[in-house]
Formats: sequence, C-alpha cells, structure tokens
Amino acid sequence: MNSLDRDQEQIVARIREIVRTSIAPNAVETDTNATFPKASIQALADAGFFGLTLPKDVGGIAQPPRVFIAIVEEIALACASTAMIYVMHISATQGILNSKTLGNRESLLRDIASGKHLTTLAFSERGSRSQFWAPVSKLTANANGDGFTTSAIKSWITSASHASSYVSSVQKPDSESPMDVTVYLAHPKAKGMEIETGFNGLGLRGNDSVPVTYNNINIANSDLMTNQGEGATMMLEVLLPWFAIGTAAMANGLCRAAVGATAAHLSGTGFEHTKSQLRDLPNLRSRLADMSVRTEQSRALLAHTATEMEMPTAMTPLYVLQSRLAAVEAAVDVTDLAMKACGGAAFSKHLGIERLFRDARAGWIMAPTADHLRDFVGRALTGLPLFG
Repeated sequence: MNSLDRDQEQIVARIREIVRTSIAPNAVETDTNATFPKASIQALADAGFFGLTLPKDVGGIAQPPRVFIAIVEEIALACASTAMIYVMHISATQGILNSKTLGNRESLLRDIASGKHLTTLAFSERGSRSQFWAPVSKLTANANGDGFTTSAIKSWITSASHASSYVSSVQKPDSESPMDVTVYLAHPKAKGMEIETGFNGLGLRGNDSVPVTYNNINIANSDLMTNQGEGATMMLEVLLPWFAIGTAAMANGLCRAAVGATAAHLSGTGFEHTKSQLRDLPNLRSRLADMSVRTEQSRALLAHTATEMEMPTAMTPLYVLQSRLAAVEAAVDVTDLAMKACGGAAFSKHLGIERLFRDARAGWIMAPTADHLRDFVGRALTGLPLFG
C-alpha cells in the first residue's frame, strides 16, 4: 500500500524470504505451545532488521515509517507473535535513538543494529492498568546523589524473559502528578528484577508478555532516557507514534492473511453433489468483499499516516491515533467475517483462521485500547488535551 522505491522494495523482498524460510515454519508451534519464537527473532537479527530504523553510522538500515509498516505487515501475515515482538523492539529502539541523556546510547545502538540487543517497552503498571501514560511507580533519589531506586509492578512486558533492556516509565522524584514522567532504561538482569514465566494467553501466545516486578532496583543517572519530568514528551512524540503504526501494521497483516485464507477456502472447496464451489454462494462472496474493503481502507489510512510522520503536520498525531483505531477494529471485524464465511472449517486449526481470529483480539485491549483511542481522537478533534 505504501509507495516504496526500488531499494525499499528490495528490503521488503528480503523480509518476505525470511518470513517464508524462518518465520512461517515456526508459527504453528509458537502458537500451539506458547513458545517464544527464538529462531524467527534470530533470523531478523542476523539479517540486520533489528536496526531497520537506525542511521547507517551506527550500522542501521535507516528506513522510514513506510518501510517499517511494510515489514511488520509481511511478518504478521505469517506470525503475529513475532510481529508483536518486533514492533515493541523497534518502538523502544526509537526511544533510545531519540534520547539526549542516555549514557551509553551510541554503543547500545550499535549493539541493536548488529542484532546483539533486543529491547522492548515497559509502561503499563498494575496500579494504572491500561492507562499506560500514568505510572504509579516513583523514582527515589539516592542520598549520595548517585542515581535512584524504584519499585514497580509492570503488568505486561513483551519479550520479558528474552529482552536485553526495558524502556520504562516512572514518576520523577517528588512528582505532583502521574504525568510528571521520566523514561529510563531498565536492565532485566539487574538485582531486584523478578520476571514471571509461562504466558498462556488467548492470542499472540508466543510474545512472552508477562508481569515483571522491579524490587527496589538501582537506576543510574546514565540510565535516564529523558530529563526528569519530560518523559511524557518522548512517549507522545516518539514511542506512541511508532508503537501505534507498528501495531496497526500488525493488525493489517492479520486482515490480509484472513482475506487470503478465506478466498483460498471459498475457491478450493465445494459441494460434490452439485459440482459447485463455496465461491458460488453470493452471501459468502459478499462477506469476502466486506473483508477486503475493510482491509484496504485501513491500509490506505495507515499509508497516509506514514507520509504524515515522514513530513509532519499539525494533523499527524490525529492520523496516528486514527490509523491504530481503524486497524484494530478492522482486524476484529475481518477475522470475525472470516470465521463466518468459512464456517466449521474455520473452527479447526488447519485453515489457520482461528489463530488469526484470536491474535486480532489482542490489539483491541492492548493499551491504548480501542476505547481509549476513541476518546483520544475525540479530544484531538475538539481541542482538548490528550490526557485529562
């Protein structure tokens, strides 16, 4: 859907080959056993895709949002769990890239670009639930002025047991509001980290999204990714936009997969006694048409949003929110129609549609939820602050 130049098309062609050889073959096992797709993620790392959006001077590929969207769609066509892990990684990477305060920023970026470092986001907390923008955890300054300590119960961290770092949020010391946020880099192997295991969810079963407790962990001054109290700016201007378009692309990939699987089933299955195909039934063709239209509407909006992000205007934040809302709603509706169009066959696992149906529902409740997104869009359209 996005207009790509020749070099960008070649990058997407490379990811299609990786999906075919290294991601698609693992997708069923990843879902069935709720296992982290190590081989799939390693294939992305080995091919340099951890550094997709990083500048070339640190070893990255230096690609814009439209290429990120195309890459995520292709991955999600085969394995949404792998796509989700990758979206979180790229979103967190953009935070690291845009930090002005992180002490080891350049060496960290080089490790990411070389495939040695998987990162992720860690915002939502048990006390604030899906209102990710309002952490209840607080930083406490050490008496000697050398860094801080904090405790938190992070509700869900994707790749929790496999990531090398967590881009986290916390209230600054002596904060007067939950919006006095500081973003920092937490280290999963630090003393006091307690990572739960055994994610067993409805969908996205391989993304290792589990609660993590920070028990009075130490945060060095060099771990701060923003100045104290300025984290909300990074969250709104960097992390949320990349997360939003990434999860929208993942949802659109699920839609495309559902359309393809449904079309193949309707074209290849029929009634022996009448010698007709399922595609000969107008009601099933109608459902497939609705699925395709909803998919392409969502993809078109996301393509426009990519252009907005690459050439920002005052409307860019609104398009970012709308593109995620449109995509997560489309994924739920399109996969639901796929189940109805394919009937009993869709309820078995051989078509793969029931997996798409389950994976699609995660986007609806993932912060910011569909309900939050509607409120945000309404606020933006009426001139209200996003968080109020």
